Amino acid sequence: MYSIEKATKDGRALVIREAEGKDAGQILAYLAVVSSETEFLTFGPGEFRLTEAEEVDYLEKCRQAENSIYLLALVEARLVGILNFEGGARPRTRHTGELGTSVLRKYWGVGVASALINSLLDWSSRGGIIRKINLRVRSDNLRAINLYKRKGFSVEGTLTKQMFIGGLYYDNLWMGLEVQA
Repeated sequence: MYSIEKATKDGRALVIREAEGKDAGQILAYLAVVSSETEFLTFGPGEFRLTEAEEVDYLEKCRQAENSIYLLALVEARLVGILNFEGGARPRTRHTGELGTSVLRKYWGVGVASALINSLLDWSSRGGIIRKINLRVRSDNLRAINLYKRKGFSVEGTLTKQMFIGGLYYDNLWMGLEVQA
C-alpha cells in the first residue's frame, strides 16, 4: 500500500496514502464539502451520488488494478485532499489514464495538491506500467494550470463547452505528461 509522510509548507504533518474501502464514508463526506467550495469540479453540491457501498467497490477496484490508484491527503489525520488516477482497461491503453484531484479550500496553497501529484508521479514511475498521465482542467483555473505546468504537464488541446454552470459554458484544457521509467 502506497504511503508517505511529509510536511505542509506551514509545517503541519501531511500523510499521503492509498485509500481503502473503510475510507468510503469519510471520502463521501469530504466530497460533499469540497463540491460546495469551488465550481472547478465536474460536480456541484448534491451531484456526487455514489452510495457508500458503491464507493467501497470503486476503492477496492482501484486497489486491485495495477494501473489505478486513489490517494488521500491527510493533515493531522483530517482528510483534506484526494487524487484518483484510473488507467486504461484494455491492453492498448493500460499505460495511460486520467487523474482527478481536489483539495479543501482551507488547505489551498500549502502544498497538498503538489504532494498528491508528486506521489502519483512517484507511484507511476516505480510501477513500470503508466507512461502517460492525462487530465482535464477548466481553462480559467489558472492556479491549477500553473501547478500542472510546474509538474511538467503541457497543454495538448482545448475541449470547448465542457461545463455549464450558472448559464455559462466553460472550456477545459486537456493536459498530459509522459512518465519516465
